[in-house]
Amino acid sequence: MEINSGDTAWVLVSAALVMFMTPGLALFYGGMVRTKNVLAMLMQNFVCLGIVSLLWAVALYSLAFSGGNDLIGSFDLAWMHDTLKTAPTGISLSVPPFAFMAFQLMFAIITPALISGAIADRMRFSAWMWFVPLWVIFVYTPVAHWVFSPEGWLFKRGALDFAGGTVVHINAGIAALAAVLILGKRRGWPTHPMVPHNLPLTLIGAGILWLGWFGFNAGSALSGSELAATALVNTQLAAGAAMLSWLLVERLRTGHATTLGAASGLVAGLVAITPCAGFVGGMSPIYIGLIAGAICAFAVSLKFKLGYDDSLDVVGVHLVGGLVGSLLVGVFADAAFNEGVAGAPGGGGLIETGKLDLLGEQALAVVATMAWSFVITAVIMLVLKVVLPKGIRSTEEEEETGLDQSYHSESGYSLDRV
Repeated sequence: MEINSGDTAWVLVSAALVMFMTPGLALFYGGMVRTKNVLAMLMQNFVCLGIVSLLWAVALYSLAFSGGNDLIGSFDLAWMHDTLKTAPTGISLSVPPFAFMAFQLMFAIITPALISGAIADRMRFSAWMWFVPLWVIFVYTPVAHWVFSPEGWLFKRGALDFAGGTVVHINAGIAALAAVLILGKRRGWPTHPMVPHNLPLTLIGAGILWLGWFGFNAGSALSGSELAATALVNTQLAAGAAMLSWLLVERLRTGHATTLGAASGLVAGLVAITPCAGFVGGMSPIYIGLIAGAICAFAVSLKFKLGYDDSLDVVGVHLVGGLVGSLLVGVFADAAFNEGVAGAPGGGGLIETGKLDLLGEQALAVVATMAWSFVITAVIMLVLKVVLPKGIRSTEEEEETGLDQSYHSESGYSLDRV
């Protein structure tokens, strides 16, 4: 293994950018909740940085990326054993293994944080502190092994996921749906308006996410290369296209193009391009963004028709956006932009080859991820509901007072005391 200093620098910067996405997500979500719950939302995101970091070092990195079998890795790298010099099984690196470990850690951190947007305003903080480690152990780590590790069964079948469409977004999105179905609706929803309290905060968070996503996607090239440049440009184009298509749908449906729509649309585009970023090029990312923005704009309204209370549209943006992007890999993947596509089932996407083989493998990866994540998330939530002394749901009094005061004895804004 020959270490390239340029590649190392890029992966380390990318890891830092992805880490910055979690505080960005906290602000993005924080602006959308009510004033009395903003700190609770920020806290649910920030604690993921602590919990997941420790678990990743102890065992989860090893279970995701070292040896093992089709379903799960081994404990060869557990307790930080030789992780400084031992590369993940089957992955050729031009960066120190520690850099790869750190980069993948940031993915593991933000994935459960995404779920917090769905259960906003009503989950007990103590329950969340149990949920995050259990979910990362039993849901995230196996799926990461299946898709990202050359030892995983979906990887071996040829499913393509450049930066986490299945592992991160579909995984978190379907888990969010399972969680809200068991947790129940916010008191007063949907008859009582629960509008965002600080949209400027949400837009700042969206901007941080957009910036961080360059590390998320282009960093997944694991090199300062042409592939990284392609992924970066694709990320920008898809986000911009999705924002505009979301706003167009919004304008046609309601007569208004909103700032919340702009923020949600760009995130939908970022989500959709994530699995595709290193496998497509040319005009494809624009098409992917346009499709994802429009579909997700319609998808967020499903919660009112179907009756599930996804507080901040995690299902509509991350699950649906991840589905769109992961399936479109099977349509737009082209070996002209990544030679690895030539070795995919059918030799590439539908447009390049006229074959449905890759699309079929993408669909299998989507279904497998959704089934595993939904079922295990539901089991975790039901077990916690039974075994925790106070359950998983805040009381009516706590929700009325606000989770900031009820759980953290603080207020996000104290202007009346100045």
